[in-house]
Amino acid sequence: MDLAFLHPLYEHPGPWASVYVDTSRHTENTAHVRHLTAEAMARELAEQGADDATCRAVRSALEDLRHSPEPHGRALFARAGEVVLDPPLARSPRGDLARWAPLPHTAPLLELAGEDPVCVVAYVDRKGADFELRTGLGRKDAGTVTGRTWPMHRTGSADWSERHFQLKVENTWEHNAAEIADALSVCQEETRADLLVLVGDDRERRTVRRRLPERLHDLVVEAPHGTGSRLLEEDVERARTEHVRQRAQRELERFLAAREPGADGRAGAAEGVPALVEAAREHRIDELLLHPDGPDAHRQVWIGEDPDQIAVRRTELTILGEQNSWSARADDALIRSAVATGAAALAVTPATEANGAEGPVGGLGALLRWA
Repeated sequence: MDLAFLHPLYEHPGPWASVYVDTSRHTENTAHVRHLTAEAMARELAEQGADDATCRAVRSALEDLRHSPEPHGRALFARAGEVVLDPPLARSPRGDLARWAPLPHTAPLLELAGEDPVCVVAYVDRKGADFELRTGLGRKDAGTVTGRTWPMHRTGSADWSERHFQLKVENTWEHNAAEIADALSVCQEETRADLLVLVGDDRERRTVRRRLPERLHDLVVEAPHGTGSRLLEEDVERARTEHVRQRAQRELERFLAAREPGADGRAGAAEGVPALVEAAREHRIDELLLHPDGPDAHRQVWIGEDPDQIAVRRTELTILGEQNSWSARADDALIRSAVATGAAALAVTPATEANGAEGPVGGLGALLRWA
């Protein structure tokens, strides 16, 4: 996950209100339920010590969601009476959450908004294709390509002229497949899609796939539906979920390999809070790997005003010359450091839950820029 969009959260000092709300349920009472949620979240923040202006800002922002059609949820980060960031979520949170703390509680975003594969669905037939863009927030048309329309159908005759006609039919199919593949390649570049799903008859899917540039071959998924069918939401979600799992699995395998010492006796990965805190202070974290339910994610560390002022013990910050310090969750403190140094972050939960793969000890690990 590219963390650059979180920069506004670290341009101002805390404390911060962090709120996650579920908007996936839609009934005739939705507006009233969300009004009650807004009141409850503001009240919970007030009980944790949030100032009145910030509570009002959060309540107002949540009230604005009473009629929102968002399919999953929203996160809100507020301070000093202002909502600074309110990203939509690609997955629903396990429950509504409100927290008042020195740092914004950004760790849940790695699971709820971090991996949202962009998917282009291509409905292919012999005459052309319709493209549809799918994300966790919904769908929209992404264009149409129309090929040649004559000749399109084979005959059953063995006559020479009929065989000549059939050859023209084959040429038309191949031409249209090439047109579709070219248009799909352009669509992928424009949308930066992570997945290309081909829907249509077997031969048409295979012909288009064969015509795609080699760089796109690993992105293609073929759906087992006939011509003209519209791909069901669960089919797309299954493909997106598998993409997320494979991505997490690849990064986890890189981490497990890198934590073994190399020829120089040094490892290219770190795990455990003390080692990660040291790596964060030295700007060595290249990608942070996190399992939100791991015990180290909830562990308290000490932070100063700057992102690289992070320590396991408060006295360490004093030695480093930091006069002001606060207690914070390890996951949120490490994410702040990652944002400041341009590192990426990834939730490894999909890989560990799907096949029981081993994750970082304690739920926190990192691939390092240098040992």
